[in-house]
Amino acid sequence: MDHRNQTVLVTGAGSGIGDSFAREAARRGSDLVLVARRAERLEALAAELTATHGTTVEIIPMDLGGPEAAAELVAEVDRRGIEVTALVNNAGFGDHGLVHEQDPARLQEMVQLNVGTLVGLSRAFLPRLRAGGCYLVNVASLAAYQPIPELAVYAATKAFVLSFTEALWHETKGTDLRVLCLSPGLTGTEFLEVAGEVAAGGTSMMQTPEQVVDTAMRTLDGRSTPSVVSGALNRVTANLHRFFPRRLGIEVIARVTASRPPAVAATSSR
Repeated sequence: MDHRNQTVLVTGAGSGIGDSFAREAARRGSDLVLVARRAERLEALAAELTATHGTTVEIIPMDLGGPEAAAELVAEVDRRGIEVTALVNNAGFGDHGLVHEQDPARLQEMVQLNVGTLVGLSRAFLPRLRAGGCYLVNVASLAAYQPIPELAVYAATKAFVLSFTEALWHETKGTDLRVLCLSPGLTGTEFLEVAGEVAAGGTSMMQTPEQVVDTAMRTLDGRSTPSVVSGALNRVTANLHRFFPRRLGIEVIARVTASRPPAVAATSSR
């Protein structure tokens, strides 16, 4: 796959996996459109990538958590005359807690960002990408493969992303567009620093954002496949549910999340 002469739009580009996607795309010769809430982070990253790689970088500071966010972002891209040829839907977040105790507005925002905006952007850019685009990557999570008590809504949104993206993969067969669902596990991002999760154990399965992005890019460069789980141990974990009764799997994961609350959501980025 030729990554030169591409323009890659990355959401959640202000930190973590989104930041790493932007850096890798620039290293491979692509121009960029970076979207996140914090303008100062986007400005710093854009200046660095332009200086290092000579790439053209547009920044669009925007909160994608609103119901009209996808349409507003597409309108801004069109207003600037940018021709997007690749899309990385990375923006998302997760909250830990019992559903009946969580803020309803916060849950709705999670569903909107993780699902609604992702679908909206995918739908808006798909006709253009199908006609001559490079790739569409939707970032899910290891949480997509298992219902997770106390991360119920987050895991459900990521299960949606997995199912949706794998279906898109089939719908775009016969075109030059590569569609991929990327599912990271525990990843050393800003989320972990905020949550204080690093000291709670489980770091043997932790990957860096760079490792996660490397998995995605190597997969895109190889034989077309609908989805990939980043990390060998994570791939084993993603398939464990096939060997146990569903009830037992839910009981086991409930104990894990009770002892290490935010870990599965640690790949989130806005």
